[in-house]
Amino acid sequence: MAHAAASIKKVREVELDEKEKNLERERKKQRKIPRDRMERKRKSDSNASFLRAARAGNLDKVVEYLKGGIDINTCNQNGLNALHLAAKEGHVGLVQELLGRGSAVDSATKKGNTALHIASLAGQAEVVKVLVKEGANINAQSQNGFTPLYMAAQENHIDVVKYLLENGANQSTATEDGFTPLAVALQQGHNQAVAILLENDTKGKVRLPALHIAARKDDTKSAALLLQNDHNADVQSKMMVNRTTESGFTPLHIAAHYGNVNVATLLLNRGAAVDFTARNGITPLHVASKRGNTNMVKLLLDRGGQIDAKTRDGLTPLHCAARSGHDQVVELLLERGAPLLARTKNGLSPLHMAAQGDHVECVKHLLQHKAPVDDVTLDYLTALHVAAHCGHYRVTKLLLDKRANPNARALVNLAQSISLNTTPNEQTHRQ
Repeated sequence: MAHAAASIKKVREVELDEKEKNLERERKKQRKIPRDRMERKRKSDSNASFLRAARAGNLDKVVEYLKGGIDINTCNQNGLNALHLAAKEGHVGLVQELLGRGSAVDSATKKGNTALHIASLAGQAEVVKVLVKEGANINAQSQNGFTPLYMAAQENHIDVVKYLLENGANQSTATEDGFTPLAVALQQGHNQAVAILLENDTKGKVRLPALHIAARKDDTKSAALLLQNDHNADVQSKMMVNRTTESGFTPLHIAAHYGNVNVATLLLNRGAAVDFTARNGITPLHVASKRGNTNMVKLLLDRGGQIDAKTRDGLTPLHCAARSGHDQVVELLLERGAPLLARTKNGLSPLHMAAQGDHVECVKHLLQHKAPVDDVTLDYLTALHVAAHCGHYRVTKLLLDKRANPNARALVNLAQSISLNTTPNEQTHRQ
């Protein structure tokens, strides 16, 4: 019995000893957590202080932190490191010190901006020179495709623009939205930057994208500058790096879309092809007719625009105007001899188009110019079929008043056959 009691006592002592050890381990662990937190906080505070010193240009403080073991590549939540901050604020000496101590000249922020991007945007010309001499990639692109030259041109930092160009900056490089440095300078109205960029555009590679912008803004002054010593105003838009290139629209298409007669006149005077066709066969006259700009339509017709030009789907300018309900343009085109009986690939006439859109005045003009009221498509659809199917009471009544046949029979189901939304997409520019 005594032996058993002693054994039990010994087991209990072992258990208590083990429990005590576990408790002690737990206490040590708990003590370590605050120490780790404190260490992380201390390190975070040191990093923040280091970056503040860099931004303030405090060279001695920055060097002190580096000697104390701070990582030279430490950055904030946006990826900005000491070199980026010093470059932004124009601290030339500090930039040189950081580069001398191994800071990577082309290290990028989360948005892909290097120190050269940042210095160029801020107009820090002396820092830009240091960075370029230290081998910075002068044509580096950020996530959005911005180059240092683009940023300098955007902010009108003339000295930086000049220096970058002198040292090999490529001004043909475009952003993901298709903007070149010249294009953004033009858009911002930075005439001096525009002039410098044009002087360096010896091969004419960047003029046309900017010319589209001038056409959109009806900026004849900029357009004239862009066309100086360059008579090739017809170069296809597909040669440019922007969204209009996908459809091959020219500056004249753009001017026609926005109704900018002044720039259109300048372009035509400088040799722009009035009937230049985009990928789908769309001419500037199609675009102007669709947009309903009477003065633009008149200008293009006066300059020889082909009134019966057809798109890939067989649309004439009259189809476009009738479908969009531009009765004044319809009347002008009819007076100039637009073909009343022109057919799309589906056999649709301008009268069908006007009926589908419930454009009463357009229907009146077409009928007054002797458009056959019962003209039919390939499936024997009349304008009355179309108007009735679409529920257009006014056009239906007008057609019946003009003795349209209410008993005409089509060959197919109307819902399957009517496909009239085939007017050209003249949206030639996205900004």
